[in-house]
Amino acid sequence: MAEPEFTATGVRIGKRLRSLTRAGQVRISDGRLQLLTSYGSEIDSAPVRAVRASKPWFAPGGRAAADLNGTRYLLTLGDHDPAPGEAGPPAARRFIEAVRRAAGRPA
Repeated sequence: MAEPEFTATGVRIGKRLRSLTRAGQVRISDGRLQLLTSYGSEIDSAPVRAVRASKPWFAPGGRAAADLNGTRYLLTLGDHDPAPGEAGPPAARRFIEAVRRAAGRPA
């Protein structure tokens, strides 16, 4: 398995008004976007070309929206301080750019 093109941990993943996980993972690898729980169970996944990632107009800086398989997920990236000695989680802007780059669309 190839090295993931994008990985974020500690991501809050929600669907509409419901929170699915507060410490999930977002991974782009081998042309697929995966949303995972903190235990590694898959919430949803789709080919990157079929994913639409955007920044909601109503959301603060660390949030992004991702449409997978007809379902809209709200992702909160970079919401907490990193552990000592570790880099912080990627921001929403980097996530959106990574999805566009992996799908071959201009960033």
